[in-house]
Amino acid sequence: MIDNRIKAIENFVQSGCVVADIGADHGYLAIELIKSGRAAKVIATEKNLHPFEALSKNISGFNRIEARLGDGLQVLSAGEVDTICIAGMGGALIEKILDDSPEVVKSARQLILQPMNGVKKIRKWLAENDWAIADEDLAEAGGIIYEIICAERNPAPKVFKRETSPLLVKFLAQRVEKLEKVLSEMKKSSEARQSEKFLAIQAEIDELRCLC
Repeated sequence: MIDNRIKAIENFVQSGCVVADIGADHGYLAIELIKSGRAAKVIATEKNLHPFEALSKNISGFNRIEARLGDGLQVLSAGEVDTICIAGMGGALIEKILDDSPEVVKSARQLILQPMNGVKKIRKWLAENDWAIADEDLAEAGGIIYEIICAERNPAPKVFKRETSPLLVKFLAQRVEKLEKVLSEMKKSSEARQSEKFLAIQAEIDELRCLC
C-alpha cells in the first residue's frame, strides 16, 4: 500500500500539523500520516463522486481523516490546514489548483508538491508567489523516479535530500535520455532546430551532463 513515493511525501510533513491531501485517490497518504502519528488531522479531497466514495470507504475507520468532495482547494477555508499536499498531477493542473484558492494557499505554512511533469513550471510558480523551496527529494516507485518539492515561506538553509539521494545519478541520466529523444525529433525540422525551445533543451542537456 505504501510505496517509496508516498513515504517521501510523508517525510516532509511537519509533525503535529493539519494536512490537506488534494486528489487523495484511495487515501493511502492520509492513512499513513495518521497511523504514523505525524499528522494531527488530514482532510482528504476528491473531485469526482466515484473516487470520493472509494476514498470514504477506505478511511472509514480513521476518525482523524475527513473526506470532502470538491474541486481542489475550494472545499477548504483559509487557515484550516497547515500543510497542502498535491501529488500525482501535472504541473499545469497543480498550478491551477493553487491559483484558484489563493487565500487557502496564503494561510498554509507548507506546500508538498509531486508533479508528474512541468516541474520547471512549479518552481517558477513558487518563486513568483513568495514560496521558497525548503527541500527536495527523489523517490522510485514502479520503475519511475518522482520529484518531490517541499516549499515554505522562510525555510532554514540546508542540504536538500535530493542532492544526497542514491537515485540522483539515475534520475539525471533518465532525464538526459528523454530530452535527447525530444531533440532528435526536433532535428528533423529546420524550423524546430532554429527555435528557442530547441536551444533551451540543448542547454538543459548540457547542464544535466555536467551534474551526472
